[in-house]
Amino acid sequence: MEQGIGRERQNVIYRAGIADGRPAVPTDYAELERRAHAAMSEKAWAYIAGGAGEGETMRANRRALDRWAIVPRVLRDVSSRSLSTTLFGQTLPAPLLLSPVGAGGLVTRNADVAIGRAAASLGLPYILSNQGSASMEDVGAAMDDVAPGSPRWFQLYWSVDDGLVDSFLRRAEAMGASAVAVTLDTTMLGWRPQDLNLGSLPFARGEGIAQYTRDPRFRAIVDEKVANPDPAAESPTPSIGAIKTLVSIARNAPGAWWRNLVDKHPRAAVETFLEIYSRPSLSWTEIEGLRDRTSLPIVLKGVLHPDDARQAVDVGVDGIIVSNHGGRQIDGSIGSIDALVDVVDAVDGRLKVLVDSGIRTGADVFKALALGADAACIGRPHMYGLALDGENGVREVMSNIAAELDLTLGLSGHTDVAALDRDALKKVD
Repeated sequence: MEQGIGRERQNVIYRAGIADGRPAVPTDYAELERRAHAAMSEKAWAYIAGGAGEGETMRANRRALDRWAIVPRVLRDVSSRSLSTTLFGQTLPAPLLLSPVGAGGLVTRNADVAIGRAAASLGLPYILSNQGSASMEDVGAAMDDVAPGSPRWFQLYWSVDDGLVDSFLRRAEAMGASAVAVTLDTTMLGWRPQDLNLGSLPFARGEGIAQYTRDPRFRAIVDEKVANPDPAAESPTPSIGAIKTLVSIARNAPGAWWRNLVDKHPRAAVETFLEIYSRPSLSWTEIEGLRDRTSLPIVLKGVLHPDDARQAVDVGVDGIIVSNHGGRQIDGSIGSIDALVDVVDAVDGRLKVLVDSGIRTGADVFKALALGADAACIGRPHMYGLALDGENGVREVMSNIAAELDLTLGLSGHTDVAALDRDALKKVD
């Protein structure tokens, strides 16, 4: 990505159009979402696109963005523009990151590898999901094949097993992560009717637990469980559905799937994951001690209240991600952009502030940056691109968002994303 990428992107598409070529991935979000829905399975769509409760928080995310209008300035030289930004010592071509989305294997096999490769080709950080469908080592190696040392972060779900937390952190450091994003808002799963109405929990089928099944500490816990089975544990009632689940678990477990069908470890791994993956008792005490457990910059994901932002500053973390988990955890929560304004004021430049949830377009990113965010994280859009065209689809979606950001920057009379402030916007509600 370089100066003028918006016009370059347009030119690529319009040149192809001379021969009746059309983009494989739609350039507007509404059509992108519609076509992705048609391409996904029912369970994949429920998990990726669904929200908590009646979806009010998802709507709040969009309303929050709509409350701010861009106020263009004219007769300024905008022939040269910069999207470049720096996060934790790394210079990025644009203030964009690819958010972690769990169980991406519901969309396509090796989803995380494809997403990682696309991110690496653009020089944008991919926040590798703790609930990924490929191990961080495999994703990191794939990213390095595209661009050695390409930026990547690791998302951490804090397990009830401290040894597993430490193991994840050591592996993240070893695979070249440049930050760890601790997810705070999912110490338990929110009420998600789309999944519930299908009785669909991907992890119960072995989907999205690859970080665990490749982890030595987790495998040791599973070995202990297999060696000492719970005599009170009930076996599932034989049925077509139970057989399908067993096959899914076998296919998602490491090793040959036909051997996994008769091995006790894959099913024990699923049971173990469901028991220990998240810690509802997580508190500031653990966060305060995290600096002693890792050398990586620490980012807290899921901060919405300004008092929590101030406490994050006090405990010495390096950044926060203002996020309501894409509206997937609490129905009726504050929109992320509404929260961003107060959080930015609360931290007053003392740590990096990123934002996600509801951000779909380059114009959305412009607003987030003008309101004080250092960068924006993109979630569902890149997953929709994945559903339509795999690795290339992810790359196309992220390129389109960056291109629109570049054009919005110039057309509104600005030349550098780092210089944006609230003077570029007007609140219209």
